[in-house]
Amino acid sequence: MPLSIHFSQSKSTHNGRKHYSKPLSDLFKSFKNLDCCDDELDSLYDSSQLELEEEVIVNVSATDAIPNTVTYTYTETDVTLPSNLATNTVTCSDHDISSGLVRKIVSKPETQVLSGQRLIPSHINQIYDELYVIHQKLQQENSAQQEYALQLQKREHFLAEREALLFKHEAALTKIRGVEEEVHAKFQIIKEQHEAEVKQLSETLREKTKESKRLKSSFDTLKEMNDSLKKQLSDVSEQNKKMEVQARKVQARLENLQVPLNSHVYELLTVLMDWISDQFLKAKIEEEGRDNQTQTYSHKNYTQEKCAKLLPIVAEQLQWMPFVNPKLHMPVIKFTYWAIRQLDCGTQHSTMTSTMRRLGEDIFKGIVTKGNQHGSSEQSAESKPKIAAFFKSSILPLRFVSTLIVLKTVTQADYLAQAFDSLCVDLKTDEGKALFLEYQSVPVILSHLRISSRGLLSNAIDGLLQMTMESGFLQPFLEACSNETFFRTCSVLLRNPKLDLLVVEKLSIILQKLSRIKSNKKMFELFTIHLMIQELQRTTHPNHAFLCINLNSILFNLGLTKTNSLVSSLSTSH
Repeated sequence: MPLSIHFSQSKSTHNGRKHYSKPLSDLFKSFKNLDCCDDELDSLYDSSQLELEEEVIVNVSATDAIPNTVTYTYTETDVTLPSNLATNTVTCSDHDISSGLVRKIVSKPETQVLSGQRLIPSHINQIYDELYVIHQKLQQENSAQQEYALQLQKREHFLAEREALLFKHEAALTKIRGVEEEVHAKFQIIKEQHEAEVKQLSETLREKTKESKRLKSSFDTLKEMNDSLKKQLSDVSEQNKKMEVQARKVQARLENLQVPLNSHVYELLTVLMDWISDQFLKAKIEEEGRDNQTQTYSHKNYTQEKCAKLLPIVAEQLQWMPFVNPKLHMPVIKFTYWAIRQLDCGTQHSTMTSTMRRLGEDIFKGIVTKGNQHGSSEQSAESKPKIAAFFKSSILPLRFVSTLIVLKTVTQADYLAQAFDSLCVDLKTDEGKALFLEYQSVPVILSHLRISSRGLLSNAIDGLLQMTMESGFLQPFLEACSNETFFRTCSVLLRNPKLDLLVVEKLSIILQKLSRIKSNKKMFELFTIHLMIQELQRTTHPNHAFLCINLNSILFNLGLTKTNSLVSSLSTSH
């Protein structure tokens, strides 16, 4: 639109110039014919004529070059055209304008003078005025076109910068698009991995949920059973409390109704028990150990039946021991021990499990009770508890025999562990070693030399090792171990591949002591212990020097290997 407007304005300007060219030429011709025209008018005419010629030339060129009219007109208003065209155009316009100004300035006074002299017509003055107005308009239009050209130049520069920025943005967007595609690809891979992990975790969670439901169901069932058992236990506890209260009341009534007891009766009974234990029961055990064929079956069975009948009564009488003189406790405990030992050789022991367990627990814990054996006449003594301590007694013989009874009757591992600890402590003294031989304790210890009771196996062997120390009791102890029962037990232990190496070392010390007795060689051969010793010697690592020395010494004593006297002396000293 601006180009069309400028083109129309330029066309109107040239038409105006054509319109006024003829009158101006007539005017200057009339000036030449005037006699009063001076040189100044001649010069004015020459310049006007020149201007008219230039205008004609311009008009002719504009007419001849109609196709270039738009280009010429655009060069008058746009500074972006080539400089030579812009200069010619502007110069031509300026020349016309300056010529017009000169004519205007020079011609007005002259016109006035001539008007006074009636030389210039009035319409010429009007033409000059109109030309002046046209000149001003053209000047304003030229200024506006130059300003607009500057604006167009600035806008073109702005658009060029904008285009360069757009190119940069387009390049950046291209890079971003490539990165976006890569990100989308990676995101798709991550998404697939995430979906796979979620699926796997969902399956795992489903399995865990099922398992949790099963566990919850089991837990609910156990909880219901536990609540039921708690309720039953509560009911039983209440009944037990009621029964205990009733028992105490009955006991109190019984004590009130009893006549004063004769303590000499207990003395008489304990003497009889002591007599029977030493002269009959103990002798029976020793005779059976020497020759099992000398006693008839009926006689042995009779003795066992009497022991089985007396033991429950003894268990009941233990409850009254707190009321008896502590000096009378030992015969009762000794009789109990030998009666239990009599049952080892028969079938009565298996039918008295509850009685044995009760005896063992009472002897281990002791009897603590309240009451007075002389009735209600001494009420002040009832508040003082009476104690009968057996296993925890400070008297060594009573404690030792009680320990042997606990080892024979109790099955709880913690009770047995405490019993073996007490036995090992007592065996460190000569009195304890003498009691060990007196009460023939080897079979009691052998009953615990089983691989099934690993926790107690080492403790049991420790008790036997205490007896192997060099003392006057060593030879009787070795003779007590020189029997088939002991060697059979050792053979069973050595055949077990899971036997601990420390236990093997302890057992090898005892066997080394026994191998020095020549009559025991047939026991080693009967139970093939010598072959197991040879295999142990072959497979034992040399780092276990103590075990190797004992094994070599055993084989040497059995005459199965040749070794120097130094090894024998070392093993003997150990």
